[in-house]
Parts: sequence; C-alpha cells; structure tokens
Amino acid sequence: MKATAKDLRFNSKALLDTVNRGEEVVITFRGKPCAKLIPYREKNEDMQENDLFGIWKDNDTVQDVDEYVRGSRKGRF
Repeated sequence: MKATAKDLRFNSKALLDTVNRGEEVVITFRGKPCAKLIPYREKNEDMQENDLFGIWKDNDTVQDVDEYVRGSRKGRF
C-alpha cells in the first residue's frame, strides 16, 4: 500500500491498523518513496546479537571488528 506524508500525519491510526494486519505501507513525500512501515517482529533466538558483524566471521584480515570499525570512523585530521 502507498500513502503520502499527509496521510501519515492525519490518518496514522488507520495506517498502523493496516500494518498490524501484515501489510507494508510505503510513505511517499512529493511523489517519491521516502519510508516504509513494516510489521514489528520479535528477535528470533537463531538471530545473532548483531547481524551486521556476522559477515566478518570468516575474514582473516581483520582480527578485532570493533577496533577496525572504530578506526575507520575516526576523523581524517
């Protein structure tokens, strides 16, 4: 389903009811997709604590992922 930002502002309860029925709602702003409302789901036990860092498990070049990420976020100067 598509809805405008104005619909979100004035009909938020109806949009939340739509999401609770299992539908996804794409919010548009000035005719372009801007956001998506999706049903909330609880975290499964088989999901990792942080799925993003799961891609690093087989990477032998980086020993400490946290240190690597913090180093890449440091300023240039």
